Amino acid sequence: MSKWKIGKEFNFEYGHMVYGQRLNAEYSIDSKCICKHPHGHSGKLIVFLEGDQLDDRGYFCDFKELNWFKVFLDDVLDHKMILSLDDPGLKYMVPGFEELKNSNTIVKHKEGYSIVNPDYFKTISEDRLIQILEGYVFVDFTPTSENIARWLQTVVQEKMSKIGVTCSAVQLFETVKSQATYFA
Repeated sequence: MSKWKIGKEFNFEYGHMVYGQRLNAEYSIDSKCICKHPHGHSGKLIVFLEGDQLDDRGYFCDFKELNWFKVFLDDVLDHKMILSLDDPGLKYMVPGFEELKNSNTIVKHKEGYSIVNPDYFKTISEDRLIQILEGYVFVDFTPTSENIARWLQTVVQEKMSKIGVTCSAVQLFETVKSQATYFA
């Protein structure tokens, strides 16, 4: 167990759609699967870091050394719709999605997400379609709170391990009352 633990909070607005949602009516009172519809959240994310040794500054990690992650959230996820590449509904939301997916127009990034290649937008004359496509972030998993927390933990861990810091957990609040935590 590490000697030191810190946490830093981030906020971002995002949408998602949990296409495979199923409920047990005995526990959920009804079987209305409202998360299968496109919807959004004001997300709060807490990143927990651990370390064993303080450096000559008196830190194992300065909070500012997570500023790169705020930039990541702002650039990649803020005000974006997180969708699974396997969602069968994408063919209705993204015109010609199967062709885009199979033509290398959907570009995968090392951090585990994909977007429509910005060069593709040069071939489109309809501004509204460009605005819609720019708002999509595709992932290789069902974008539940649990899976998003796990994904973001791996993004943080990959970067912070380079300076000897461990990302021990990520806690994602979809709402003020509902959260998921992934422990590494």
